[in-house]
Amino acid sequence: MTRDGMPLGYEVFPGNLHDSKTVKTTVGTIEARYGKADRVWVMDRGMVSDEILTWMREGGRRYLVGLPKSELKKHSSELADTDGWKEVRGGIAVRYAQAVPGDAGIGGDLVLLCRSDERREKESAMQDLFSKRIEEALVKLQRRCQEAARSLSLEKIQRQVGRLLQRNQRAAKCFIIRCEAAADRPSGVRIDWSRDEAEQAFKERSFGCYALRTNVRDWTEEEVWKTYIQLTQVENAFRAHKSELEIRPVWHHREDRAQAHIFICFLAYVLWKLLEKWQSRAGLGDSPRTVMEELGHIHSGDVVLPTTTGERIQLRSIVTPEKAQKIILQRMGIDLPKRMRIPDLIAKCSGDF
Repeated sequence: MTRDGMPLGYEVFPGNLHDSKTVKTTVGTIEARYGKADRVWVMDRGMVSDEILTWMREGGRRYLVGLPKSELKKHSSELADTDGWKEVRGGIAVRYAQAVPGDAGIGGDLVLLCRSDERREKESAMQDLFSKRIEEALVKLQRRCQEAARSLSLEKIQRQVGRLLQRNQRAAKCFIIRCEAAADRPSGVRIDWSRDEAEQAFKERSFGCYALRTNVRDWTEEEVWKTYIQLTQVENAFRAHKSELEIRPVWHHREDRAQAHIFICFLAYVLWKLLEKWQSRAGLGDSPRTVMEELGHIHSGDVVLPTTTGERIQLRSIVTPEKAQKIILQRMGIDLPKRMRIPDLIAKCSGDF
């Protein structure tokens, strides 16, 4: 992609190849095709490894990558600090983090902390849901161990606890659980659990937060965030084919069909970005979906008029746009015709009917 988001090309790899193994191949292909240039490589956290970043730096390449959630613990105090954040969009704020002493992995790179209010609400609700599930299950299991009149297997109880935490991983670290043998009980098993207050406090501070890492030093915080967020736009372009168009790659059993599917996704994304820029130049914001939904209410209808000679006149007319639709059409320089030509085949079939 260009820096302003226009797609230039893509690569397709075998489905059983880990994302991190595709980076060197992609970098080599792009540099051989377009030259090395002053390019910035943007990758999500699944493609990042210390080996990859070292290789990128040694080759003089610039990058912008997502960091694992665990990296946020190094900046826990900054997440709690309300000062120093810059709002880049409604409900989204960012700030550069301070260097962590002794962290050789970061080196001379910058870490950008990002915070989203919308994402915070979502993660908080999910955390509450999973915590409630764990707590309710532990209360039942604890009561069972207390009231059972026969011996229970400690190993089976431990496996149940393990499966419980596995199903609710988001909240698992917030609980301290002890399963041990108890000779003073008929069940022979005791379960005690409590909340990990320190982990819970960190979770609450980090809700809606994520971290980015880059060796680009001449960009503002807003430029770094906007560049990285383009990854979600690319993902949305492919996701639309699974949802709205209902064309799922999982149904392709041949390589040429998989290649054709990706090619359609790529062309659709090119058109989407062109519409976005067209809309932006017209002063209509940068959300093509909104424009398409609004213009999608403009329909056409066929009017059939009988004549005295027994023939019928068929006209395909377009409904009169509403005020909001007229503004969009005017801003984008689109002249809407009052009537549309009916394809000859449809007109012939209608006449035969």
